[in-house]
Amino acid sequence: MSTDAIVLLKNDHKEIRRLFTAFEKAGDQAFVAKGKTVDRIIELLTVHTYIENEVMYPRVRELLPALEDDILESYEEHHVADVLVSELAAMKPQDERFTAKATVLIENVRHHIEEEEQDWFPKVREGLGRKDLQLIGAEMEESRKTAPRSPAQPSALKKTIDAVVS
Repeated sequence: MSTDAIVLLKNDHKEIRRLFTAFEKAGDQAFVAKGKTVDRIIELLTVHTYIENEVMYPRVRELLPALEDDILESYEEHHVADVLVSELAAMKPQDERFTAKATVLIENVRHHIEEEEQDWFPKVREGLGRKDLQLIGAEMEESRKTAPRSPAQPSALKKTIDAVVS
């Protein structure tokens, strides 16, 4: 199994996209299916953003300082997703704005994934060698083991964002 950081993140993206499609196909009255799908989306996004924020972005920022603006934008996109995820986690699928909020989350995350895969990942792959990407990927896999699975769990994200902002 490859530990290439970009390959690992693209695999996450594929699973997240699959869940987005499942949510969209569930239908307006499929509250149980939508609720279970959103629960899984929340878990995957929480873990995914955690390993990016805690490992991938700081390591790339250190190794490729020219990509700092891209990384800062990504932190902010994650912040928006985190807010929506937190709000969704506190809602019931029958709530009036549940589907609308999930749809906005999906739209935002799809945009973020497209930017990463079409613009940012190629820059990172060009700037880092295979060895660095494998080392970062191994760190991400290790971090995944202890990553929070829900927005209610404590996360180092706030510390990370505070450190970036200051």
